[in-house]
Amino acid sequence: MSRSLYVPVLPAKRYARQAYLQLMPSVQAAVMPLWNLPPRTGLGPDVLAMGVRRDIRAVSKAHRHHPAWVDAPCADETQLSLLADALSTDAEASLLRPVTGPDRPEAHQNAMLQHARFTGHGLAIRVMLPGEWDDAVGQGVRDLVARVDPAVEADLLLDLGAVRADRPDAAKESLRALDTLVPLMPWRTTVVLAGGFPDVTARLLEHGTAVEPRWDWRVWQELNGSTRDYVRRLVYGDYGIDSTRGITRGPSSGNGGPPWGVLRYTTCTSFVLVKVPTGGPDRAPTIRAAAREILGLADFRGATAGAGETWLRDCARGLGPAGTGNAAVWLQAGTVQHMTYVVRSLRP
Repeated sequence: MSRSLYVPVLPAKRYARQAYLQLMPSVQAAVMPLWNLPPRTGLGPDVLAMGVRRDIRAVSKAHRHHPAWVDAPCADETQLSLLADALSTDAEASLLRPVTGPDRPEAHQNAMLQHARFTGHGLAIRVMLPGEWDDAVGQGVRDLVARVDPAVEADLLLDLGAVRADRPDAAKESLRALDTLVPLMPWRTTVVLAGGFPDVTARLLEHGTAVEPRWDWRVWQELNGSTRDYVRRLVYGDYGIDSTRGITRGPSSGNGGPPWGVLRYTTCTSFVLVKVPTGGPDRAPTIRAAAREILGLADFRGATAGAGETWLRDCARGLGPAGTGNAAVWLQAGTVQHMTYVVRSLRP
């Protein structure tokens, strides 16, 4: 298998799966998602088990040709146990790889280590770094690595979480962590994940359009400026076009959301967000005007750049309500556009 260029953290939701499947084959081959299962709270054991199995099977169907990681970082011990069971049930036919970490319950660690031995697909160790590097975390990873079977290939996922203007030292702390973690074993893949997309709020969009810096990409560029030998082997990862908080939201309650949504577009340095209404008599023309605004950006890459740009072009030029989409369609178009652009940015 060729080396992955890009690891997006994606929610195990339909729009994200459809976006992944919409990628051009050459782009999809370079993408290895880290699927995050949503937390499911307040459910009986049978309903919870059914939900976890449904999540796993839906993601697995999207990966008939390329592998991916699957994780539930916000789950409680019960859900983590059910995740282990669901992975084991489909182990022989699935290309999904398990994820654990030094902060996970020992039972979950044991289950993921056993799964990795059984399938031969390996596993990932996800290390959270929300602030300054803590040497105690390094010891936890060292203890976990010591339990990995020598025949099992392991991946390192260093997850910085949300990276915004308030974390100017994120790259420096990443290097401190990597200086400790990289020598612990011959990692199959070493990924640095960071979430630069903002929380989407009414205040952010009070003027209709917002342009936010891609702080995650800035961290990546700073890392690549380091002279450390391992830097050339690092793989870029991000949280796509949702915030780290948004990715961890549970399944929709069905009670509806705000009367507006967002069209999203990724440029070289920024995320562009344009507020659109979800209802009302001016819904369709306002959405089409928002799509035209994005088409007018100096950084718009043309309708043939990918499925996301094609949707925006068709939306901008259409008539009537058909083709203006909804919240899920807007997320899907933004996600496929972002992933396509990131892969092309990372290619030599």
